[in-house]
Amino acid sequence: MNVRPFREADAPAVARLVTAGVRGQWTYTPDRFHVSTDPARLRLVADRGGEVVATAHLSPFGPATPDALRLDLAGDPAAFTPLYLALLTRLPAGARRLLGVTREDWPETMHFFHAAGFRNAWQSWGAHLDLTRFDPIPFLPREERLYLAGYEVERLRPTAPEADWATLHALSNLAVQDAPRNPTTTPDPLGPEELRATVQREEVAFVMRLRGELVASTRLTPRGSSVESEQTVTARAHRNQGIATTLKAAALAWARAEGHTLAGTGGTVLNLPMLRVNTRLGYASEPMWVTWERRL
Repeated sequence: MNVRPFREADAPAVARLVTAGVRGQWTYTPDRFHVSTDPARLRLVADRGGEVVATAHLSPFGPATPDALRLDLAGDPAAFTPLYLALLTRLPAGARRLLGVTREDWPETMHFFHAAGFRNAWQSWGAHLDLTRFDPIPFLPREERLYLAGYEVERLRPTAPEADWATLHALSNLAVQDAPRNPTTTPDPLGPEELRATVQREEVAFVMRLRGELVASTRLTPRGSSVESEQTVTARAHRNQGIATTLKAAALAWARAEGHTLAGTGGTVLNLPMLRVNTRLGYASEPMWVTWERRL
């Protein structure tokens, strides 16, 4: 086995290995992989007899964790340790810890991180909902009670006034502040204009109003036949009334009516209120995602 830097010619093999490593949850194509001149982004491969059998990649984990690098491994588990040791000799300046993310039912990476002395630091969940079997009717009585109290659900229009976009941004920041922190599931905060452009370009936002004022929101990202939901949040003064459940049920009903057949979501296991909301809506949980940490 030979451990060496990635070459452009390795891209098809690496794309195949990485896609297989995530069990086809995402499909990676060769054009995603290039030789990088960024010292914080380093990819090595292991070849045996001229065939690439494994790969390891270091990259910045994200702006919220500037001292951390993400370690990704794919391919033959027998190559993970030599790849890892080779990467340790090439760490960029300023790196203080390594983070690795894998699913609990992927034994090759789970076993590696445990054996290499990483700490099982954070856990997060994914869940899916079969929209063809989703029934919004049971959630209508609560929506009617909220309506009588002055609350109304609506889809946020792309031409909504500036005050609505400002409140949506404030709710987005509140969601980041109040959710338990997890480097894998805590998003980097978006600026006001960036959030607005993201929603208008690729998302569908639903909001709950109280006499005109936005007090809750949830966002959906359509992807073919499926939708992904994120950042369901209620202003603190309006919690514990079932607003999040009602709002998300209305958004899912819209997605179903639009012909989407599957809804996905996720978050940290410490976010118990959101876990309860998704359980009420009928989401089925998937194996947990585990974020491993190793201090350098």
